[in-house]
Amino acid sequence: MQPHQAMEQIDTQLSHVWMVRAFLKHSDEADEDDEVRDLHRALYDYMLALGKSWKSQDADLYLKQARKKWPRLARAAARFREIQPDVSTHTNYMMAARSLTAAVGAIERVLGAAGMLKTD
Repeated sequence: MQPHQAMEQIDTQLSHVWMVRAFLKHSDEADEDDEVRDLHRALYDYMLALGKSWKSQDADLYLKQARKKWPRLARAAARFREIQPDVSTHTNYMMAARSLTAAVGAIERVLGAAGMLKTD
């Protein structure tokens, strides 16, 4: 996969991550639960790290940052899946967890296809 194509595909997935982040940030649970607050901040940090290179369309830097920040994004998604039933069993939360899982999985596949992650 070419770097520019990988960058575009990741950025498309970040639109989904952004929506989950916005949902969590503005939820009542974020006001009450430090862990939910930390999750939406972790999602934001990943996107912020990629923003400048997206604006300049520097695919190499974008992918380097995407790989560097990848572990924290993956941990945040896994943690949200883990705590979601305890935070809320409302359909909105279940769907947010599924959406984040799908988007983060797609980002992982793109990073792998671009040679940025080791695949087993």
